[in-house]
Amino acid sequence: MTEKKKGGGALLGAAFLMATSAIGPGFLTQTANFTGSLKSSFGFVILVSIILSAIAQLNIWRVLCTTGLRGQDVANKVLPGLGYFVAFMIVLGGLVFNIGNVGGGALGFNTLLGIPTWLGYILAGALAIVVFLLKNAKAAMDTLTKALGGIMIIVILIVIFVVKPPMGDALQHTFIPDAETKPLFDAILTLMGGTVGGYITFAGAHRLIDAGITGKENQKEITKSSVMGIVIATIVRIFLFLAVLGVVVKGVELDAANPAADAFRQGAGEIGYRFAGLVLLCAAITSIIGAAYTSVSFLKTFNKKIEEKENLVIIAFIAVSTLIMLILGNPAVLLVFAGAFNGLILPITLGICLIAAYKKSIMGEGYKHPIVLTILGVIVVVVSAYMGITTFVSKIAGLF
Repeated sequence: MTEKKKGGGALLGAAFLMATSAIGPGFLTQTANFTGSLKSSFGFVILVSIILSAIAQLNIWRVLCTTGLRGQDVANKVLPGLGYFVAFMIVLGGLVFNIGNVGGGALGFNTLLGIPTWLGYILAGALAIVVFLLKNAKAAMDTLTKALGGIMIIVILIVIFVVKPPMGDALQHTFIPDAETKPLFDAILTLMGGTVGGYITFAGAHRLIDAGITGKENQKEITKSSVMGIVIATIVRIFLFLAVLGVVVKGVELDAANPAADAFRQGAGEIGYRFAGLVLLCAAITSIIGAAYTSVSFLKTFNKKIEEKENLVIIAFIAVSTLIMLILGNPAVLLVFAGAFNGLILPITLGICLIAAYKKSIMGEGYKHPIVLTILGVIVVVVSAYMGITTFVSKIAGLF
């Protein structure tokens, strides 16, 4: 009996795993910073980036889940050896981002409870490890990501009611932005990478494959789960945008070190600041879980021992991330490199899936990939490739 027959928990779990993998500490900081600089026009950025992200995700999930093959296996079938390269890129990016997620968890603990940063690193890593020590770790992962995702939505919604953002202005500029074109374009590309870049889009697809929800007969459910993941991430992004907008329209300058928490404090006082800590903590823990699970899922088909000891390898991945964060303290250079590196992954992996969609040896006889998805997918490959290359060059140049 598949998990689908047991009630479809994995479908919602996959959607939340993808969404909460996207909603990490970087997601919160990006949203607050862009809202501070673009004001209500950031609504337009969210709208466009979410359309592009949905196109990428629908293509990738459809190919992977129809074949029942993970990203690295599809890549190896397109071109022998390519899967190892893709796995290397995603695992490296996932590890470095997980170090940042552990740091975000410590910041959340500090904001919420005043816990020292070093202890926060250990607690954030330990909480994520506990999930994979449980007998039914994947079901626990589904439950926790849904619960923490729900908490984030409720808490941010409360802050929106307190700060009372200008809803009419936000709605108008979502469709007719009044900001300059280049900042809007840069923000769109950044958000797209943060929503479906690197390991993020694979988190939910690999979860569905693990749950046995694969094949042509499940395409409807696969599409539904894929769209649901994007919708959940979008809801959190919109709510956070509105919460911060209600503060910055009053002329408040946000603290660059922790802009989301500062917005909550300026808008809702000390309790708002504690709420921000809770949101940051939930975002960090779910992202640690998502990054570790997905990164290891890119390795396990290459070696039977990794597959047999999957939970132990995931625990080791989290432990290494935590230890590096403890030693380095603030791996800013690593995170800049990972952000730039991650931007190169989406056009490669989406391009691989679009090629695979037209290979009968991979998809099977009788499969037809929707032509609209193909055309839109090619556009996203071109746009994200431009983004990835220009971002990589500028950020790496900045490091030196």
